[in-house]
Amino acid sequence: MLFQWDWLCLGVLIMSSVTAEIEDKETPEADVEVEDFDKQSQEADVDRDKSSLQVVYETPKPTGEVYFTETFDGGLVGWVLSKTKKEDTDDDISKYDGRWEVEELKENRMSGDRGLVLKSVAKHHAISAMLTKAFIFNDKPLIVQYEVNFQEGIDCGGAYIKLLSSSDGLDLEYFFDKTPYTIMFGPDKCGEDYKLHFIFRHKNPKTGEYDEKHAKRPDVDLKKFYSDKKTHLYTLVLKPDDTFEMLIDQSVVGKGSLLEDMVPPVNPPKEIEDPSDKKPDDWDERPKIPDPNAVKPDDWDEDEPSKIEDSDAVKPEGWLDDEPQYVPDPNAKKPKDWDEEMDGEWEAPQIPNPKCETAPGCGLWVRPMKNNPKYKGKWKAPMIENPNYQGIWSPRKIPNPDYFEDPHPFKMTTISAIGLELWSMTSNIYFDNFIVCSEKEVADRWAADGWGLKKLVASANEPGMFSQLVTAAEDHPWLWVLYILTLALPVALGVLFCWPAKKTDEDYDLKKPDRPKAVTKGELKQEIDELEEYEMELEEEKENEDTAENERREMEETKRELVNDTEKMGREASPSEDEGEGGEYIYHEEENEVADGSQEESYKSDKSGSEDEMKEADERPGSAEGPVKSVRKRRVRKD
Repeated sequence: MLFQWDWLCLGVLIMSSVTAEIEDKETPEADVEVEDFDKQSQEADVDRDKSSLQVVYETPKPTGEVYFTETFDGGLVGWVLSKTKKEDTDDDISKYDGRWEVEELKENRMSGDRGLVLKSVAKHHAISAMLTKAFIFNDKPLIVQYEVNFQEGIDCGGAYIKLLSSSDGLDLEYFFDKTPYTIMFGPDKCGEDYKLHFIFRHKNPKTGEYDEKHAKRPDVDLKKFYSDKKTHLYTLVLKPDDTFEMLIDQSVVGKGSLLEDMVPPVNPPKEIEDPSDKKPDDWDERPKIPDPNAVKPDDWDEDEPSKIEDSDAVKPEGWLDDEPQYVPDPNAKKPKDWDEEMDGEWEAPQIPNPKCETAPGCGLWVRPMKNNPKYKGKWKAPMIENPNYQGIWSPRKIPNPDYFEDPHPFKMTTISAIGLELWSMTSNIYFDNFIVCSEKEVADRWAADGWGLKKLVASANEPGMFSQLVTAAEDHPWLWVLYILTLALPVALGVLFCWPAKKTDEDYDLKKPDRPKAVTKGELKQEIDELEEYEMELEEEKENEDTAENERREMEETKRELVNDTEKMGREASPSEDEGEGGEYIYHEEENEVADGSQEESYKSDKSGSEDEMKEADERPGSAEGPVKSVRKRRVRKD
């Protein structure tokens, strides 16, 4: 058993060592150059502007065909600030005068990496840039991707982008909320409503008008992407087979079909309800009606009240009829500034009557109310199935005069510019690394060169597990109990299974030398019986009275010793492993000495016995040999 516990302890130690080694060897998988990480960690308190992980950053470059890229490492080259006003808004806030800056991240920054930052609060912001070349929705997918970091969280505001529709009159200096766009995509939040927009404007082939089609909400909790103050990657993929995917940090959070998963649907229904159809006057929509043949019973009394006085109630003894429930406070005093002409006559405030505290009640006693057993309420006829029920009426269907079918809504209006038109109650929203392309591999490589490095630096700068646990416990104090229990359990198990056990008395008993074989209780009884038989024989022999008298005294003395040994054995002796399994044992050297003495006396008193037989009796083996030899020698002498 001890051997098994030793192996268990050894296994626990090995698992702990392997786990610690794995944690030490875990490093982010990216081709970056790490320089003096430990040294910079020590200097973090001195120079807050430097990242604790130095990464060699290079401006990402596209690896394939693209329609637009922007890293902002070179400033706002090619971007145009809007100079117009927002329509249907007060003049004091209608101007697009929100400030934009190009700067590094506040946290987890990389030297040389800069982005576009929304700086103003409660102002309208609008900035846009032309694509390198227009994207025509034909047979290639559209992939739009960019980074967002809510550096100070977000209370109410958006970080979505608009892909502006191509037109001859497109002027970026007049970019505002009514500028036609083809696609709007990105995060938006106000209150506790977290959204990821994907909206496209669909052109009605019959009327030429545009309608906004909204993708269904993703079945993912988006809150963490708005509150963790990390840089997140937003990607929209539109495919020529009229399907779409929305991704955050390269993980799909929403997908569907442009034909089936947009609200309202792209194609209208073939039939609609006839607006001129009206429900007939005799149309009965009641599934059940009161039974017209039911009659109120004669004993039904609608005038009986629901509650009546309990006539069996008795006023409790000690009820104080003359004492009010509330009395003026005797300790209250009129305020010094009390003006009776303006405030009226002063009255002390009322307090519960102290005499009522020990009494069953005070004031006028009134019988309590109880439910009236005769009360039935107003009679109503029971409900039965309506024989004239015709179901729920609905207008008849007619062909939809506005019906059309667009089998490929992917073929949207060509886009030629990208813009951000935003309002926010939180500043320092960070944008970076825009790309518009047609190949997912190009977008993934672009993400690895930009967002991938940001993720690596943020992961390296995250606090250790211990710091995170302490931070969580500060927000939720009940976690301290869980931590203590979690730590105490393995410690207790380790002490229980691995701590060396103390040696017990049994362990020491196993090491004691072997003791001489003891005489059993049964053998002693047998010897007593033999002595009694021998005594009877001595009484019969009267030839030599002196000799018989001496023999009798010796036998009685030996008998008493054996009886005492037997009683003492019954009180003290108990079976043990080293004493055998057959019964109770006792061993006393003093008894052997007494028995030997008796043996010598017997031997001297009887010289006529056979010396050979006496020698044989003396050499017979066994523990407690004295008493046994004595008895047998006397038997030989008698014979």
